[in-house]
Amino acid sequence: MDAPQLIISSMLRQLNTIIVGKEGQIRDAVTCLLAGGHLLIEDVPGVGKTTLAQALAHTFGLAFSRVQFTSDLMPSDLTGVSVYERDKQAFVFHPGPLFAQVLLADEINRASPKTQSALLEAMEEKQVSVEGATRPLPQPFFVIATQNPHDQLGTHALPESQLDRFLMRLSLGYPSRQAERELLRGQDRRTMLDPLPKLLNAEQLALLQAAVHDVRAADAVVAYLLDLLQATRNGQWFVQGLSPRAGLAILRAAKARALMEGRRYVAPDDVAHILPQTAAHRLVAVGSAGRGSREQVQAMLNATPLP
Repeated sequence: MDAPQLIISSMLRQLNTIIVGKEGQIRDAVTCLLAGGHLLIEDVPGVGKTTLAQALAHTFGLAFSRVQFTSDLMPSDLTGVSVYERDKQAFVFHPGPLFAQVLLADEINRASPKTQSALLEAMEEKQVSVEGATRPLPQPFFVIATQNPHDQLGTHALPESQLDRFLMRLSLGYPSRQAERELLRGQDRRTMLDPLPKLLNAEQLALLQAAVHDVRAADAVVAYLLDLLQATRNGQWFVQGLSPRAGLAILRAAKARALMEGRRYVAPDDVAHILPQTAAHRLVAVGSAGRGSREQVQAMLNATPLP
């Protein structure tokens, strides 16, 4: 087993001790961060969304901050403000929680659309514009956001432009009976995080992301991805198809999954596996008022022949 696989295996083992019975979702979450993407975790309250986000940030060994999104949260609460300091006789900028390597945006859809939009520049450009000045964010920079279903009280739908910035959307779901028994009989999961080691740092993460970039995608795999992109645009399945930016994101995620599986080339199964997680939140199903469902994406996948 080579060095990247050793590190990845160690991370997965540690995360699985915190989040019980969700091996598939944990693999997808690690895949998303190795691909350099932002992660959206959507589910009902109390199933471990915030705990997973904290476990990811801790295991990756990155400085992080947490913001509880509320209806009265203002954009400046995220970006920071300039405060006049009398001893310096000048305004001094005090950075907000955005200036961290990992931002845990808890219940992101409880904030107003104005505050949600403050994240757009940060998520795409890795910088923020505050009071006429452009300020770079630390590298790497990830947003791990949790959100409650839209039918919950006090939530606002995320705008399409912001959803498109999330590489993946995951859902944890209720645990199995055996996993829930372990939760009930064990320690508090967040308390368990503190003694666990940080398995990566920013430099090691950069090396893993460079390894993801070097994963090869053969012409046949690219053609398969193009077939899927075209299928989302033909009007049969979805109101509006995936953008070229979404296609690039899907390919990047497929390369990360290939590396997770110990390969230096992308297989068609890599694309098929990550497509529902990377595409459903970007699409609106035909005849539906909501976002595209994973079942609809899976039906489209089944109708598209593998190379």
